[in-house]
Amino acid sequence: MDDKPVKRYLFASDFDQTLSFNDSGYVLSEVVGIPTEEFKRKAAGMAKLSLVQQGAELAYLLLHDPAFRARVRREHLNQAGKLIRLKDNIQLLYQILGSGIEGYRFDFYVLSAAPQEVIQSALEGIIPADHIYGTEFRFNNAGEIETIARATAGYGKVAVLDRLQNDLQIGPDHIVYVGDGSSDIHVMLHVNVRDGFTIAASESRHVAQIAKRTVLSSNALAVLVPILEKIVGWQRFQIREFFESYGFLIQEWDKVRTDWLTLRPAGGLAMRATVD
Repeated sequence: MDDKPVKRYLFASDFDQTLSFNDSGYVLSEVVGIPTEEFKRKAAGMAKLSLVQQGAELAYLLLHDPAFRARVRREHLNQAGKLIRLKDNIQLLYQILGSGIEGYRFDFYVLSAAPQEVIQSALEGIIPADHIYGTEFRFNNAGEIETIARATAGYGKVAVLDRLQNDLQIGPDHIVYVGDGSSDIHVMLHVNVRDGFTIAASESRHVAQIAKRTVLSSNALAVLVPILEKIVGWQRFQIREFFESYGFLIQEWDKVRTDWLTLRPAGGLAMRATVD
């Protein structure tokens, strides 16, 4: 009988483009008949002006933009969630992490700037609603948005993560965070500086340069690879056997480190190469 104590970790993941392929703002815009290009233009303008925390653009539009505020109701958020295209095997990932892997158990939570109703609707029957933290609105009796109760973007994610860590009584070095974009930078830096483990789910240079590992796949189970390597301490053959035990064959596994460089002539003068 193995009497070794279970090592408990907090696994937190972003939603848009991390567990899904769609951006909640684009899907919601289509649901209420607002051109997606209009949402893209307005969100880009706010990001350029640093008007709101990155990731909170949709929340700001829902609360302050006349077109969105006039059309969006609570039921539209739920409807948009049903239209989000999710990555494969999120529920299996939740079950594997929760049941434990050789003495390591991971409590799975979703932290996202997307509206909480959208995420809960998209992940209904997959991840418990009380494990999902999104931007939370207050609605009036007609289902109209009145105000924001909590914005889970930027430092808002850090605050939620710290609260979960405290509630679960987990050390900061036992936190794993998975994200894909600029809105995850604050929380990734926060996790890294406290010896946690960060995984990027995209090649976005802003987040890939900060994350300790980057994993690209349409299957949510792929994030298990760096966890099994770095935290559980398995070799490649053990990881392959583990996936095969769940009916998956790792067909391609390429490890590449990407360097982004911008070169310019020193002192503003181009160097001329001469070949004799």
